[in-house]
Amino acid sequence: MAEPRLSDWSGGRPQARPEVLLVDDDAASLRVATVAVATAGGEVTAAIGARDLPAAPGRRAPAYAVVDLPNRDALDVIDALVASGVTVIATSCAGSVSLAVEAMRRGAVDFVLKPYTPDGFARRLALRFAERKEAPPPAAAVPQTAHGFVGQSPAMREIYGQIDRIAPSRAPVFILGESGVGKELCAEAIHARSGRAQKPFVALNCGAIPRELMESEVFGHVRGAFTGATEDRIGAAEAASGGTLFLDEIGEMEMALQAKLLRVLQTGEFRRVGEARARRVDIRIVCATHRDPHVEIAAGRFRQDLFYRLHVLPIRMPALRERGDDVALLAETFLARFAAEESRRFTGFAPEALDLIRAYPWPGNVRELQNVVRRAVVLDDGDMVTPDMLPAEVRAATPLRASASAGPVADAPIEPFHITERRIIERAIDVCGGNLAKAAAALELSPSTIYRKRERWAAEGQAPA
Repeated sequence: MAEPRLSDWSGGRPQARPEVLLVDDDAASLRVATVAVATAGGEVTAAIGARDLPAAPGRRAPAYAVVDLPNRDALDVIDALVASGVTVIATSCAGSVSLAVEAMRRGAVDFVLKPYTPDGFARRLALRFAERKEAPPPAAAVPQTAHGFVGQSPAMREIYGQIDRIAPSRAPVFILGESGVGKELCAEAIHARSGRAQKPFVALNCGAIPRELMESEVFGHVRGAFTGATEDRIGAAEAASGGTLFLDEIGEMEMALQAKLLRVLQTGEFRRVGEARARRVDIRIVCATHRDPHVEIAAGRFRQDLFYRLHVLPIRMPALRERGDDVALLAETFLARFAAEESRRFTGFAPEALDLIRAYPWPGNVRELQNVVRRAVVLDDGDMVTPDMLPAEVRAATPLRASASAGPVADAPIEPFHITERRIIERAIDVCGGNLAKAAAALELSPSTIYRKRERWAAEGQAPA
């Protein structure tokens, strides 16, 4: 079969059959996929290798693309096609769950494991063709950056710039932010744009591993090192050699292990549990925590010397409530993804539901929003997500437009913000019995923020509010 050029893609002529681009380096797979497309009622407009796909398709992109993923490096092809409005079906002979998840996260609507039969693949394609015919045209594409985040708020634009500046360095990175804000996604973006992108990215959640197993998980062990160690096993540090080791919730790591991690940063050497000889490793460490490291150091739970070794390039991920209308973009993105996965009819949110979503503070951040939207999609069905489909805590939020339209309250005094802020903070401290850490958690603030404000108030000689 002659290989069509990208400029041959339909060229604006009307088509009754869905147009499909095939991106695959294997000629046999291209033949099977071509038969499947024709059986499903589509038309192959081009069949090319991944390396021949330009960053931006030609005059008019086809409606669909079947993209083979021989490895994770090919995932960038999905980014280019999705950005052009193409519906992507990913395929791969690598039965990796993480590869499938990453393909779907980047915008693919389906993931099909190879080898597949023409008839079986045709049935999958026919379902996708039917979905697109039934779905109304989107009002506008949801902005999604090349970093894998959804959102264009000033806070996130600053994060994108920091990632671009930090990624080429070899220095450690310390990511701060509340749970659910996307700290691991930030770490992945830094790795993907670094000189280590072709090497492993290994993530380890220090809060999810029992303390007695943590050292083995990080550094590995040799046979007989402890009960149950029946064979040699490499740890995360060794597995990430040449690449990036991401230590999430590093504040949960016990002090003895922190000392060993400090040695790795200082010398590049480590020892497996139960092994006498030292091994060398070349890794970049990116760590993250939702805790305030200064409070942890003061409490004796985090080594100060390790903190200064790690806190070279800090990034603070903004909470969802700090990202303005990104919350609406994220909600719409999740709705489109989950509606496709669950075969639901949802195409958007009712205005009242979107007002509630914007007004709710989202203490669980993006992870909580994702769960709320998925729950609505799974438990209900319809054209629009309505307020009654949202959890009680979200429905209890006060929409901004409702409060604004209510008009000013008669005789309600207006006082400067700093006075109101101090009254709220001091009341929270009183309610929590003087425990600043508890007050900070209740107010969803960093304890260090409260410390600094109280020090300033004392220096200014302000009377309690």
